[in-house]
Amino acid sequence: MMKRTFVYPVILSYQKDSSGYDYLVSIPDFEGFTQGKDLANAIDMARDYIGNMLVELENRGHLFPEPNYTKIDLAETDIETLVDIDLIKFKARMKNVVVKKTLSIPKYLNVLGNEAGINFSATLTEALKEKLGV
Repeated sequence: MMKRTFVYPVILSYQKDSSGYDYLVSIPDFEGFTQGKDLANAIDMARDYIGNMLVELENRGHLFPEPNYTKIDLAETDIETLVDIDLIKFKARMKNVVVKKTLSIPKYLNVLGNEAGINFSATLTEALKEKLGV
């Protein structure tokens, strides 16, 4: 079974930028860079970058780089942290394929929902995203 979760070190550097993307994100194991508006966004962007790189390497039949956890010299304002990526979830989001599901709801909710013109699929999708935090 293929490994599911990968963890790579990243370096977050605060650099005030007129674009509003004030965090430069260095991803040494991929010799790559991305940017984020704030710390949370910078980590999300790092996760997205790493996920895309892993998918690209997998598609080309290349091995994934081993994470290098060796301490590196940082500027005083730099933050070194680890970013994880669940590759199975990442690839599923990339595909975003719609799956047909059969489910049961109380009849009165079906009647009320139809009268209100509710899109049941969209409502269920929104509720699942909220519940799952995605």
